[in-house]
Amino acid sequence: MEKIISCININKTYDGLKVLKGINLEIRSGEIVAIVGPSGAGKTTLLQIIGTLDEPDKVHNSSLIIDSIDVKKMNQSSFASFRNQNLGFIFQFHELLPEFTALENVCIPGWIGKRKQKELKQSAKELLNLIGLSDRLNHKPQELSGGEQQRVAVARALINQPKIILADEPSGNLDTENANALHKIFFEVRDKFGTTFIIVTHNESLANMADRKIILRDGEINI
Repeated sequence: MEKIISCININKTYDGLKVLKGINLEIRSGEIVAIVGPSGAGKTTLLQIIGTLDEPDKVHNSSLIIDSIDVKKMNQSSFASFRNQNLGFIFQFHELLPEFTALENVCIPGWIGKRKQKELKQSAKELLNLIGLSDRLNHKPQELSGGEQQRVAVARALINQPKIILADEPSGNLDTENANALHKIFFEVRDKFGTTFIIVTHNESLANMADRKIILRDGEINI
């Protein structure tokens, strides 16, 4: 598998506290990688930097390459478009908009990307069918269970066919049964679309299922 992400000497400091200390990490296309470690180790910070939601410190010989693009050389106006086209995000609390239906929530990244409405709606229906929610298209988040809401969030992350999905504690708010069902979906999506997953998790079962487990401790990768 070819390399899709390369982090070289990634550092991050908040208010004088060094959160990331020279992270070097390569991730291959189609890989499912779990990032684990104690709270405060820098896991979410690293995920946010890879997702271009935060910037690393400006230090010598530091770079972040995503799908052959040097992200650190991009200007601010390019980041939103880059994220919309290349990255999908799944959060612990799904972050669905309550006034929209499941179908509409899934369509949101496509609307932002100005995709054709008919094609977008069809793609959203196909994704919701893939994850077992074909009968819930017109239900709003409050009418869905926690597991169903998180599956809608997965479909939303996939709607623009990103090469990379970044997930921050995606099953942290779910019971064991729903968590296991969600984890199964990740592997089915990877096998069907070749999507790369980077997952920050405290769930040992999910971490052990991943192709690779990266342990982060005190801002450094623990080998």
